[in-house]
Amino acid sequence: MGNIARPLLDWYDAHARALPWRSPPGHPRADPYRVWLSEIMLQQTTVAAVRPRFEMFVERWPSVAALAAADEAELMAAWAGLGYYARARNLIACARVVAQTGAFPETEAGLRGLPGVGAYTAAAIAAIAFGERAAVVDANVARVVARLFAIAAPLPGAMETIRAATDTITPADRPGDFAQAMMDLGSSVCTPRRPACLACPLNTACMAYAAGMAEAYPIKPAKAAKPQRYGTIFWLEDAGKVLLVRRPPKGLLGGMRALPTGPWAAAPPVLEEAPVRSNWEMLPGTVGHVFTHFRLELALAIGQARGHAVAGEWWPVADLESAGLPTVFAKAAAEIRRVSA
Repeated sequence: MGNIARPLLDWYDAHARALPWRSPPGHPRADPYRVWLSEIMLQQTTVAAVRPRFEMFVERWPSVAALAAADEAELMAAWAGLGYYARARNLIACARVVAQTGAFPETEAGLRGLPGVGAYTAAAIAAIAFGERAAVVDANVARVVARLFAIAAPLPGAMETIRAATDTITPADRPGDFAQAMMDLGSSVCTPRRPACLACPLNTACMAYAAGMAEAYPIKPAKAAKPQRYGTIFWLEDAGKVLLVRRPPKGLLGGMRALPTGPWAAAPPVLEEAPVRSNWEMLPGTVGHVFTHFRLELALAIGQARGHAVAGEWWPVADLESAGLPTVFAKAAAEIRRVSA
């Protein structure tokens, strides 16, 4: 395949997205802290969702040393709504390692040793923050490369082939800009549906475009149906405050504040594992949420504490938004307050 980098970088110089964690083309490289923080936030999360949260984080914790010194519960609450909460736990663990050593490693191999930094994230930080030639492959880049090379193997099995193909076109000069240019091209031009091939700076080199089959790539396997689980959210109120608990440190939504909930099972558990014995009232309707590996339908139960001793913390209902509840619990709380108003 001919020179991909030159026309792509020319296009990027004119069309680069202005993002708060980026350094514009032609400027010094971005701060490694901002690059790392953005890459962790962007895992499985959209740019639109991350942008305001990123700006809040860097205002509150402007350096890796400041983040390393953060209260973990405070950080977890600030992360609420971004999902994949293991990332937040790894975020503060990584910050503490970097603060202790004094700086981020400057190589892809060195970055791989940090908590929460996998192959893609290490390559992205190495290229963007430190100018190391590295093959950076996120979902947008994978789509662009699968089309450029018309890679016929289905995902996810094709990823090694896609990474190898990306490596063959990654330049030694401006590797960070090249990686971000590929991301931007996939985001704005080489989109999943109806790609704007006529506007693409790489269309003369694209094998899928030449075959008139750009939208057919990358090849995706049929989606398996997600299993369905059921649970119950318990809203226990006392004098204008509601009971919140801290979820176990490991596992789904680990370490986050939450409303009490029984097991999430294949059949509705009703009042199983209710936090106290109470005259629980089951509200009409349910709240649904989709996780990566299953769908969840939650029944809603409300009760009064009436002097029961119970483990947890009592949070003012009027200030519940400040508790940093994960999305599934925030949705349930909003529905309970709406129905019981």
